[in-house]
Amino acid sequence: MKTLYIECNMGIAGDMLMGALAEIAPAEAVEKLRTLKIPGTEISFEHGEKCGIGGTRAHVLVHGEEEGSVGEHGHGNAGEHSHGEHGHDTEHVHHHGHGGHDHDTEHAHHHSHGGHDHDAEHVHHHEHHHYGIEDIRSIINGLPVSASVKENALAIYTRIASAESKVHGQPVSEIHFHEVGAMDAVADVVGNCFLLEAIGAERIVSSPVNVGSGSVRCAHGILPVPAPATAEILKGTEYYSDEIRGELCTPTGAAILTHFTDEIGARPRMRVDSVGIGAGTKDFPKANILRVFLGEAREISGAEEQYDFRPLRLQLVNTVLQSGEDIPLGKDERAFNQDDLPSKIA
Repeated sequence: MKTLYIECNMGIAGDMLMGALAEIAPAEAVEKLRTLKIPGTEISFEHGEKCGIGGTRAHVLVHGEEEGSVGEHGHGNAGEHSHGEHGHDTEHVHHHGHGGHDHDTEHAHHHSHGGHDHDAEHVHHHEHHHYGIEDIRSIINGLPVSASVKENALAIYTRIASAESKVHGQPVSEIHFHEVGAMDAVADVVGNCFLLEAIGAERIVSSPVNVGSGSVRCAHGILPVPAPATAEILKGTEYYSDEIRGELCTPTGAAILTHFTDEIGARPRMRVDSVGIGAGTKDFPKANILRVFLGEAREISGAEEQYDFRPLRLQLVNTVLQSGEDIPLGKDERAFNQDDLPSKIA
């Protein structure tokens, strides 16, 4: 069975998964993705390196702006990483409730409404639109991709909106996404759905997800890791935290993973034919990468699961030959019996 294994030792985000999948997908699919006409959006790939390990870094620009660049504005401090500092959260979205336009955002950007100037710490000076879930559906349905890609992308985006709706106590119809975050997430979601279709795995398995630890600084305070929306999406999924400080798993990454994954666990017994590495932006003591393994796995019968003693037998034979003692293996080498071992070896 054609199996894809996703290793989330450093979390998961849409851009990192897309970079990893781009390394194992057919070249023509990657090229088509780069030229996909998502409104105002440009997708590109470049080589990245973390802890000496090379991988592919996916970039999504919306009107020339990459949302993950928020880390360059100086938000957050030690132990309180704002979204985008890790390099995973380029796809993170903004949430705007109506009736007073209070920002229920989980991002450190501040955008004014009604033609007012942006806050002083923001370097951009253009007005952004905001998108509701129906706007996103219209954009995805208008893309030149298969019905399956559209269906999966819409399901994932709806999963994100539903989680944000529950966290913020608003109907899904009232959840609005900032333009850069919205289109960035559309590119990440559609891009991953598109590449997964091109790869054609029959079964997708994921490791437990490292969500990071500590807290993230947001526009209206500090949130724990995982962020509330991420925790909502990951319900029923096995995940953990380690010593890495910061947000490693984003809502979009969590939504893509939980939508496609058939099971969570250790890498299955499989013949690996290709390995892809997606590189993040932030540097950590551990390599900030996400790996995918594609190959053939098969069902293992009870008889096949019995331990294979042949490597041990060869090791014992070499030991005996070096010691000068005889070991009775019999005419049929498969008739190995531990009782036949010399006492000093057994």
